[in-house]
Amino acid sequence: MKLKLDENVDLRVVTLLRLAGHDVETVPSQGLTSAPDVEVINVCRQEERCLVTADRGFGNRMRFNPSEYAGIVVVRLPSNSNFNDWREAIETLIVGLEEAEVTGKLWIIQQGRIQEYQPIEPERTEDE
Repeated sequence: MKLKLDENVDLRVVTLLRLAGHDVETVPSQGLTSAPDVEVINVCRQEERCLVTADRGFGNRMRFNPSEYAGIVVVRLPSNSNFNDWREAIETLIVGLEEAEVTGKLWIIQQGRIQEYQPIEPERTEDE
């Protein structure tokens, strides 16, 4: 899977993801640090990469409809999180990617589990 790690992800997890066979780029390595969320997600769309982030704003399906992207993964950790918390979350992600497809979906990873959210479907009119 092609992944992009946001600047708020502990970049020490890159090795774990690469060892699991994933193609990983990072927001900092591409000079996108402090870029607006819309710019980051648009780069992910162009590169067909799933965004992995701790930014809860990307969990807003009205603003970032997962169907328009190669996947959005929001990692929710305690405010006093450490590397072990990140390692556990990324190991959960690795297992999830082995078992399911994230493309077009929003995954929230929290406490060793993945909650999957489908894209928001456009409302239909009576004419359809």
